[in-house]
Amino acid sequence: MNPFNEKSINLLSSFQNWKQLYPKQYNKYDVDPYTKTRIILMNGTEFEANWFSHQLARHVTDNDLRRELSVTRSIEKQQQIKISLLKPCNESPLEHTIGYEQLAVDLTCELAKKEKDCYVKKALDFALLEDFDHLYRYANLLEMMQGVKAERLVGKYTEIMPGRPTISHHRFNKDNVKRNINSKTADKQTVLNTMIITAAEQQTMNYYMNITNLAENDLARKLYMEIAQVEEEHVTQYESLMDSNATWLEMLLWHEYTECYLYWSCYNTETDRYVKALWEENLAMEIAHLKKASELLEKYEKKHWQEVIPDGTFPDPISLHENISYVRDVLSSTVQFTGHLEEYVNVDELKKDANFFQYQNIINPTTNIVPSHEVIEAHINSYGKDYRFEIAPNPIPELRFRSKDNTSVGRKPFEANSTDFFCND
Repeated sequence: MNPFNEKSINLLSSFQNWKQLYPKQYNKYDVDPYTKTRIILMNGTEFEANWFSHQLARHVTDNDLRRELSVTRSIEKQQQIKISLLKPCNESPLEHTIGYEQLAVDLTCELAKKEKDCYVKKALDFALLEDFDHLYRYANLLEMMQGVKAERLVGKYTEIMPGRPTISHHRFNKDNVKRNINSKTADKQTVLNTMIITAAEQQTMNYYMNITNLAENDLARKLYMEIAQVEEEHVTQYESLMDSNATWLEMLLWHEYTECYLYWSCYNTETDRYVKALWEENLAMEIAHLKKASELLEKYEKKHWQEVIPDGTFPDPISLHENISYVRDVLSSTVQFTGHLEEYVNVDELKKDANFFQYQNIINPTTNIVPSHEVIEAHINSYGKDYRFEIAPNPIPELRFRSKDNTSVGRKPFEANSTDFFCND
């Protein structure tokens, strides 16, 4: 499908009244896990589009342009709130968090499998192991607080076990800034991947930052506090990959194109008929937004859309599904890696005065104050072992012990064996 060739609806027809804006909520007991993750993904995608438009409006002085942006932006805010309200009232914030982390794991896997740029794929695989470990930490908290086993929420499509331990994720943020791509020369899928993952991780960061002070006890508040800071690192990493040379209106076009691509992907992979119809409805709106962005690009920068996106035909759709073997492969080969300026380096090879070690000493002076470690220790004290859902033993022998949380792998030299990242052929 090429959205530039599709017929566009009138922008004003996209506005909905209050009754139309309040959707039917999914049933948390029988909803497909990937319907939930698609909802979270598109909520984040709409947030990114809306806030990019706000930032653009704050950096231009032409009020005609700002008025045009405001119309599309208000429609996208309606889209976002309607999508977010698909979540039912009886789904707790912590249960919803499991969906966020399942999305982070399986979306990152899907994008990494499609990624032709080895450097971008490395960034995806690196953060994958961290989101995977976050899922494990939240799942242990969920069982302690609500007696709910997260394996039911993820449909047993995603394993729940330690990845790179969360204590090892804390890096001096200078080491999370990576090299940006060039959208003029990069593969179209690469451009889409950097924009999709940035929006998804930004949504996760915002959710955790907003939910932290609303969590119901100190242990939950502290875990959200810690992982929210890791998500800040992830957003820094992923946004630095995006094309920072493109103009504001070129990026506006890319944002709208990305939204079209994702709604089209969701429509083609959705199993819930009600939600599928919503994706179709939103795709029609986004095609209109894309056409408006191309008009603005031509008016204000004298560029045709094909100068930015030469071939508007979509790549294969994004499909959210099980990725157990892929996660295990990445875990077994890269658990000991950390960020070092623009690169990823095995902790075994870092100098003793590296930023990573200095920052670790500041933020983790002792392991017993680290919330992600506290959660697992609390679960072990209550149940005799941690909570996991795994189809086989963890591929990292040091992470197989269920009566003691590991706080050294990925953080201290020579605590596990890692080889290197692998690229797609």
